Amino acid sequence: MSIDFARQLIKGKIAELVFEQMIRDEKMYTVIPFGYEHTVPTLAQYHGIVEVQKVIDDIKNAPDFALVSEDKTKLYLVEVKYQSQLNIELLKEYAKELLDRWEYPWIFVATSENFYCGMCKDVLTKNKINNLSENWVSFERQKHYLKLLKEFEK
Repeated sequence: MSIDFARQLIKGKIAELVFEQMIRDEKMYTVIPFGYEHTVPTLAQYHGIVEVQKVIDDIKNAPDFALVSEDKTKLYLVEVKYQSQLNIELLKEYAKELLDRWEYPWIFVATSENFYCGMCKDVLTKNKINNLSENWVSFERQKHYLKLLKEFEK
């Protein structure tokens, strides 16, 4: 494994932790880790069951988190990505992969300059992604977590 790959992997995990804590701190959503790394280790012990392999294959492309609104009226499936600079073409590839398996996925991107979030279908059709909405996380909280993210980039 190259050091560059490991560096990107670590930054991706940091982006996931930043997203998770930022959303939890806002107290508007229940945050449920949903992705492959959270689900497959438990399922892998049942590899002898034929159906389990199909489930594992489906989960490989699962978004990282499910967010449930506190009033239990909304559910968001969110994939988290880190990019040193926003790359909309790469985001469109991720968005297409998610849309191939999931009906309404969202994508969150942490960069050293800003946080972005949007529906995958909008990323594909509008060729852009909006800043993370203050309806999800207040501007002040975003500012604090962006500062935290930058501490790990040094």
